[in-house]
Amino acid sequence: MRFGFTEEQERFRASVRKMLRSAEVRAAAAEATGADGVEPDARPLYRLLGERRLLAVHWPVEYGGEGRPLTDAAIVAEELVHAGVPDTLHVNTIQIVGQFLLMAGSDEQKRRYLPALARGEGFASVLYTEPDAGSDLGELRAVAEPDGDGYRITGTKVFSLKTRFVDLGLCAARTTPGTGKYQGISLFLVDMAAPGVTVSVIPSVGDEHFHRVDLDSVPVSGDSLLGPRDEGWPLLNEALAIERTGLDYHLKAEHWLKAALDALIDGDQDSAHDAHLERIGRWHGALAADHVLAWEVLTGLATGQVDQVSAAVAKYHSSELAQSIAVWAADVPSPGQRAHRSRAALTLDSAYREAPGLTLSAGTSEVMLQIMAAAFDSIGQEEH
Repeated sequence: MRFGFTEEQERFRASVRKMLRSAEVRAAAAEATGADGVEPDARPLYRLLGERRLLAVHWPVEYGGEGRPLTDAAIVAEELVHAGVPDTLHVNTIQIVGQFLLMAGSDEQKRRYLPALARGEGFASVLYTEPDAGSDLGELRAVAEPDGDGYRITGTKVFSLKTRFVDLGLCAARTTPGTGKYQGISLFLVDMAAPGVTVSVIPSVGDEHFHRVDLDSVPVSGDSLLGPRDEGWPLLNEALAIERTGLDYHLKAEHWLKAALDALIDGDQDSAHDAHLERIGRWHGALAADHVLAWEVLTGLATGQVDQVSAAVAKYHSSELAQSIAVWAADVPSPGQRAHRSRAALTLDSAYREAPGLTLSAGTSEVMLQIMAAAFDSIGQEEH
């Protein structure tokens, strides 16, 4: 995709949309959508999607996929959000942990985990962030100490989503302390039902709950190590670039703007509509540019090109845009809509509470700007 989609991509999109319009999927999506701080279990919905082979279409057939290009997986992701499917389990399980397994997992790890994830029978989460380290893995304190043929992991992880619903955690821990901030870090696949794992909810204002995961000498086997020992940081850098397409944030921004337009159309503020027209036009223009940025990254990834700078630009633009739309749209529902708790008002209330975290997850906006600045500085030095 440069500025449009091929006929084959449009046919594929139409077939996905048709499957998602079934009464069974629509009912399950409605049941899985949270509001007012209540977070329902979305796993039954994902099992339906897995039965329809919609969760991991770009994975090899032997691992439960359809062998389609990565760009088709992005089309599915767009249509899932358009159909009202809460996307966090899909992002964490398929787009992050599943993609990490495809990139760095052993053949045995892929055979063991990927088919269940693709069927919607297994779910995964990311265990990186720590209480005193934030998103800076250079301050990582969790340790994995050798124990026979395996390891025992001790530490605390925070701010992971959907963690009480998942079976597998992708955990970053130090295997060789004292070797430097970004050295000696390894990645492990942790059974979330293992002894020593405690998951608790962190109170927050969002409808999706953050979790704290305490790891108390949790046993993991040697074959739970994902990638080479002590080489977690280079793997994380590559995986984060893949994660930062910006598409998921773009879809949130698009969804929230649509809810604001619905509120304006259905509300009792007809005289105020004209005041929003210029702003709405600017939002639509920004969303169109945002979509192109995301798909430029995706198209590159589909051909094996990981461009960290383009990914940083897409992530920065999309997360800042989504946050800005959420803040603006919070004032759109009329008093009557708020009092009667219309669907649009509930959506925009939830968006306002979720928005602050968008410029933090997958790398803060400040980190994205640093990546861009370093690239421009390097270009400037080469020119001189």
